[in-house]
Amino acid sequence: MVNVLVTGGAGFIGSHIATALVERGDKVRILDNLCAGFMKNLEHIRDDVEFIEGDVADVAAVQRAVQGVELVFHQAALASVPLSLDKPLEVNQACVTGTVNVLDQAAKAGVRRVVYAASSAAYGNRLSAAKRESDAPQVLSPYAAAKLAGELYCQAFFHSFGLETVGLRYFNVFGPRQDPNSAYSAVIPLFVTAILGDRRPVVYGDGGQSRDFIFVGNVVQGNLLAAEAPDVAGMVFNMAEGKQTNLLQLLEILAKLLDKTVQPDFQPARKGDVRESMADITLARQMLKFEPKTSLESGLRQTIDYYRKIAEARLAAER
Repeated sequence: MVNVLVTGGAGFIGSHIATALVERGDKVRILDNLCAGFMKNLEHIRDDVEFIEGDVADVAAVQRAVQGVELVFHQAALASVPLSLDKPLEVNQACVTGTVNVLDQAAKAGVRRVVYAASSAAYGNRLSAAKRESDAPQVLSPYAAAKLAGELYCQAFFHSFGLETVGLRYFNVFGPRQDPNSAYSAVIPLFVTAILGDRRPVVYGDGGQSRDFIFVGNVVQGNLLAAEAPDVAGMVFNMAEGKQTNLLQLLEILAKLLDKTVQPDFQPARKGDVRESMADITLARQMLKFEPKTSLESGLRQTIDYYRKIAEARLAAER
């Protein structure tokens, strides 16, 4: 049994990591300010975790949260390019100040390793082959800059203080518990809930922009591997499926799975959006022994089932 802290553990990815840790018998503590996370995401494990409501930028809250902890999965962030364009200072506070605070307190408390949720936004808009960790960064938004800064601080704390850190550059993560109701929601929950509600899904731009979608269960697997793999401290790894799907192709898959005709509502392209995104996951395969187990289509089926149940429950409550 390991004592573990998950920052942002009431959020989409964090709650899945917390669940996996509970299931394997670890003692799990969660720190979340519930800005982007929800207690409903923890209902099934609420009695099995210690929950601290607090902000990662708050020194006292983080100091308390890291006490007696061996591993930290640092997921807390304001994870949105559009939000960072609207509120760059808030995103910097959460993603940069919060990360430095977590690293600082973790180092002082003797934490063995911090696994950091980095972002593929670091690669920017380079139209090229699959993106490798060695590629030069190109930041197109305050969010990308903030997440890349967090990566650099992780490396700095490893080299300066000996705190083991591993960064995972998430590509487009999707799955159950992803919030479709925010103004800054990701594309898959927006598409799925729109189609289920017989609405036209909004596509910004021409729909030719591509993403490397990865199911949340695969990301959890990557985090658990990154926490234990030898000889990876101070490194960064892509966390993706290693495949490319554009938005129109995604809509075709969803239309087939939902057995519906889909007519997109095309809107002007958004600032800061990346045109093309696909990862080379060779390094993660070699060093972490990472292999995505759940395919895009299988993950979409699970995601659709989740949102369908929510929609059915809402309808039943309204009757």
